[in-house]
Amino acid sequence: MAAAVTYEHIKTCKQSGARLGRVHTPHGVIDTPTFMPVGTLATVKTMSPEELKAMDAHIILSNTYHLFLRPGHDIVKEAGGLHKFMNWDRPILTDSGGFQVFSLAEMRKITEEGVHFRSHLNGDKLFISPEVAMEIQNALGSDIMMAFDECPPYPAEYEYVKQSTERTSRWAERCLKSHARPEDQALFAIVQGGMHEDLRRQSARDLTSMDFPGYAIGGLSVGESKQLMYEVLDHTVPLLPNNKPRYLMGVGSPDALIEGSIRGVDMFDCVLPTRIARNGTTMTSQGRLVVRNAQYARDYGPLDPECDCYTCRNYSRAYLRHLIKSDETFGMRLTTYHNLHFLLNLMRGVRQSIMEDRLLDFRDEFFDKYGLHDNKKGF
Repeated sequence: MAAAVTYEHIKTCKQSGARLGRVHTPHGVIDTPTFMPVGTLATVKTMSPEELKAMDAHIILSNTYHLFLRPGHDIVKEAGGLHKFMNWDRPILTDSGGFQVFSLAEMRKITEEGVHFRSHLNGDKLFISPEVAMEIQNALGSDIMMAFDECPPYPAEYEYVKQSTERTSRWAERCLKSHARPEDQALFAIVQGGMHEDLRRQSARDLTSMDFPGYAIGGLSVGESKQLMYEVLDHTVPLLPNNKPRYLMGVGSPDALIEGSIRGVDMFDCVLPTRIARNGTTMTSQGRLVVRNAQYARDYGPLDPECDCYTCRNYSRAYLRHLIKSDETFGMRLTTYHNLHFLLNLMRGVRQSIMEDRLLDFRDEFFDKYGLHDNKKGF
């Protein structure tokens, strides 16, 4: 049986070791390294599918936990699957629901069988196991599914992380056995292990032995320093197969996207650009800009003079400030459009720099301009 999702390696950057590639899926090709906008409830907040295509988003992410709660995976299945339900004909990745169960749900109880918890919406008693997570994602019909895992908190005791990591490996095997649609949905495993090199190595060894079509690195960007995250990536990424996609979960700041790409990561996702946009915080070529601030009340220039997105071509900082301060949805739409365009354009620059063997130079130039070397304008 042909794999539903495959990785095609195009080039390795001689300067940095980063890799340029393509991920082939049933709904199209993803150029990598790439950033995936997050559409938690089958929509990227305030954006239409047409707008996402206009900014050339190759893939979006939706959330298993939230779609399980509403509208229910059975309804999505009846509608013809997630692609048809939300009118998106490009690739979709669904996460496992594990992170949300452990971060949002109340009164959760972890057992070997699965997780008992209460809905964060209405307190209903619910249960998700590896088998249930597969059932939900098979019904959603995403191109890439994630194995159900336990994401340990940070910080956590070594022994707890060890037990959690071992459980994640056992759950991954159960996911593999209960996955009903391997012919058109790829199941990725999630490497855990906290900040411990030996546990990351154990997790990677366990999961790669099961021969999943792709691998994610979970349990990062959960409160640790950027430097610690990069150290974990330094010793984890080399443990993953060269011929399969590598996905760093929950990471979306510009500096981390570049540093992750340098370390060999292919795919990233994060709610950061859309979440901060709704409060008027934007990413520009000169660093972070909070457009709701009073200094922009009479600033009639574009949000970012170097950006050619719809927002920057048509609207001023003063107008955006007025909309955001007035809680107008259109303002949130415009800042969200800009932030997503900014990160997708950044990744195009990363890919071009890999092709030209100059990604480290690209990083230094971007950091200097963005103000990241002095750590004053980062996220």
